[in-house]
Amino acid sequence: MAQESEWKTRKDRIDKKLRSLNPSWTIIKYTNTLDTTLLQRHAVEEYPTASGPADYALFVNGQLLGIIEAKKVAIGAQNVLEQAKRYSRGALNGTGNWRDYRVPFLYSTNGEVIYFLDVRAEQNISRKISNFHTADALTELFEKNSAASYSRLTSLPIESIENIRPYQIRGVAATEAAMMKGQRAILIAMATGTGKTYMTVAQIYRLLEAKVVQRILFLVDRRALAAQAVRTFASFNTPRGNKFNQEYELYSQRFQREDFADDEKFNSQILPSSYLTSPQGTHTFVYVSTIQRMTINLFGTGSADASEDGDIEEEADAEKLDIPIHAFDLIIADECHRGYTSKQTNAWRNTLDYFDSIKIGLTATPAAHTVSLFKEVVFRYTTEEAIADGYLVDYEPIYIYSNIRIKGAFLRAGEQVGVIDTATGQEAYDQLEDEREYSTEEIEKKITVPDSNRKIIQEIAQYAYKHEGETGRFPRTLIFAVNDLPHQSHADQIVSICKEVFAKGDDFVQKITGSPSVDRPLQKIREFRNRPQPKIAVTVDMLSTGVDIPSIEFIVFMRPVKSRILWVQMLGRGTRLCEGINKTHFKIFDCFNGTLIKYFANTTDIRIEPPRKDPVPIKKLINNIYQNLDRDYNVKTLVKRLWRVDRGMSGEARQMFANYIPNGDIGQFAGELPQKLKTDFTNTLNLLKDNGLQDLLENYPRAKSVFIVAYEQEDSVSSEVIIQGKKPEDYLDSFYRFVQDNIEQIEAIQILLKRPSEWNTNALNELKEKLTRNQFREQDIQRATQLVHNKALADIISMIKRAVNAQEPIYTAAERVDRAIASVSLGKTFNNEQQQWLGYIREHLVQNLTIEINDFEYAPIFERVGGIGRVKKVFGKGFNALINEINAAIVA
Repeated sequence: MAQESEWKTRKDRIDKKLRSLNPSWTIIKYTNTLDTTLLQRHAVEEYPTASGPADYALFVNGQLLGIIEAKKVAIGAQNVLEQAKRYSRGALNGTGNWRDYRVPFLYSTNGEVIYFLDVRAEQNISRKISNFHTADALTELFEKNSAASYSRLTSLPIESIENIRPYQIRGVAATEAAMMKGQRAILIAMATGTGKTYMTVAQIYRLLEAKVVQRILFLVDRRALAAQAVRTFASFNTPRGNKFNQEYELYSQRFQREDFADDEKFNSQILPSSYLTSPQGTHTFVYVSTIQRMTINLFGTGSADASEDGDIEEEADAEKLDIPIHAFDLIIADECHRGYTSKQTNAWRNTLDYFDSIKIGLTATPAAHTVSLFKEVVFRYTTEEAIADGYLVDYEPIYIYSNIRIKGAFLRAGEQVGVIDTATGQEAYDQLEDEREYSTEEIEKKITVPDSNRKIIQEIAQYAYKHEGETGRFPRTLIFAVNDLPHQSHADQIVSICKEVFAKGDDFVQKITGSPSVDRPLQKIREFRNRPQPKIAVTVDMLSTGVDIPSIEFIVFMRPVKSRILWVQMLGRGTRLCEGINKTHFKIFDCFNGTLIKYFANTTDIRIEPPRKDPVPIKKLINNIYQNLDRDYNVKTLVKRLWRVDRGMSGEARQMFANYIPNGDIGQFAGELPQKLKTDFTNTLNLLKDNGLQDLLENYPRAKSVFIVAYEQEDSVSSEVIIQGKKPEDYLDSFYRFVQDNIEQIEAIQILLKRPSEWNTNALNELKEKLTRNQFREQDIQRATQLVHNKALADIISMIKRAVNAQEPIYTAAERVDRAIASVSLGKTFNNEQQQWLGYIREHLVQNLTIEINDFEYAPIFERVGGIGRVKKVFGKGFNALINEINAAIVA
């Protein structure tokens, strides 16, 4: 094949791109009589400079703003930019002088790949862009004074943002510092539930105030997240005391009336299409959109990804628009870890790569594709940090043991089963003539065992009722099902079983997925978040990421999870604080014998994980063979795919294949293909390249699939709570051994056991710190003690003493303090005011288990009744001795 010449590349590729823009560039040849002051949107070919003629000189309103250096398509474009730099320095009528560069905007291209450099700021580096800029874009870039904008930004105090947290301040500062260094791809990694969206709204407000950016796209991957983001923007209080949308235009994608509750104000500000297709320097706005909608706007229908489990969202009213690459100055990609398959990843990448803008990715769990898109993590705030700082809660794992979930299902001959036609939902009953075995991977995909699902829900119900008895409230519960496919929906089965097991009415349990069978899914999410019912929501993927429902206390995994990213995101549904219910932790139920928890035991917030690969289309495999691209590998792959077709096609498909292959026998054709390609390459390739055959190989009529309902299969289900990866009794044993082995090494334990008169706040703090460092947190020891000894809220002193002497009684903090006060009071007489102060001291001790003289000066409970001065007058000279006696009595 003859190589394409540079001239042909310019005419067929580069000129075509320049003319296709809206507004287009007018391409003209240079002549000696050309008056460049009259040029409005012109690309002048072979424009002379002191270093030779530039391939294209871009004039806008009489100013020379850009130079394009062109090469033939076979040459790499990146390094060619050096030639454009030479022409910029040699320009005879440039528009400025930036370190000897006379033209600010430089391009190099081979007609397919384009590199761009703005030479004005020394820290700027070249970048790949998807298309050329329009003349309007170059004017806007040229007139923009970034240095002045960043100077304004640094003068705005971040602390003036209402309710911003310390780590969010650090996140905003780190992001702005990266932008000021010239970074255009920025990644922020913050634990789920720590306020990424709120921090980003604050960030956006500051950037708009300083005029660093004007047109902002906020991308999400769920309509629910879009609605949630719009609410966060609209409720944001600016330093001026206004709402965000009172100072700046806020637009969202189009929502449906049914996306909102009947009593909810429906006031969706839809972005005018002209804001996308004809961006103006006077536009200042934020646009919230799903990635699916924007992908369709850019590339047309069929470009957005779909789901294999039935949990999908459609953007039926979206259409392809002619959007220039400078439509947005800044793109925020929320939950940018999304993309568990290559196809989903490509949707993110293609959409983000299309725009020439600063891009900020927000995620709790960066993946390989996330890092490749957004480069460096500029700020990180982990789950462990957030829990330690008190902004998130930890979880308590519970293992659900199910034979079916771990071993699969074995059906014996003679068993009665239901056989469901997955195309129509019609069920027939059949008696098996022979044995059948189904692996764990096939449970809820090819077969369901109702007894297993029922017993798992019944087991979880025991924990729910116990929780209700202890707290007075039924735990808001999120259950992840395997799928929501028509006629074999695992989600539907779980909903039905939950309604029967809990027997609290039809509204008590709801399915929330993207399936068309779900009425108003966004409204259902809001009801699950804000209303008394439903208390149980069953989902597949829709609620796995981003959606903020702080009151969730139970998360149930009835579906397997293979992605660490997805696992962390799912857990994030429960980590949020909920002050309204005084939430201290949440429970996760692993219905696979604890294998999920064990597998992901070492998961971190920054685990780098590649996306799953989608299969290469058959048409591309055939073309690769034709082009001799890794032919052996592609032939083997094509043979495997043909065997897959053979196993999955219907009788009708066999008849259709007979038009191309003898008897329509794809299996035989697959087996003979490697040899045919060796002995009769041309004719075999002509057959494979037949458009009709290729279409049939992708869209052949499939054999009718059936779904088995194993009514007579029984499952054995049990459960247990796990603490730090151990059974409660094993965890306590390890704690006891730790205490026994470290009596001489830890001073605080010695004081507690041998020198009670020295007990003080420093000793208590040292004890807690040493225990926590060795995986013995106070709340974990308390939980284990409650489960093993049926004693809730055991105090730390009791637990240490019990470790050394199994006969030691276990007290709560309140019980221990009452014993100490009673012991100290024995034989003494206190007047009314002294008794009141003893009451204040008791309240302080219940929370702290030790008291210091300084506490009377600073602790609010003492400060509001007179503090150190008053208490010394009340108790007189014996006050210090009394405090020492109380401390000693606490640990006695």
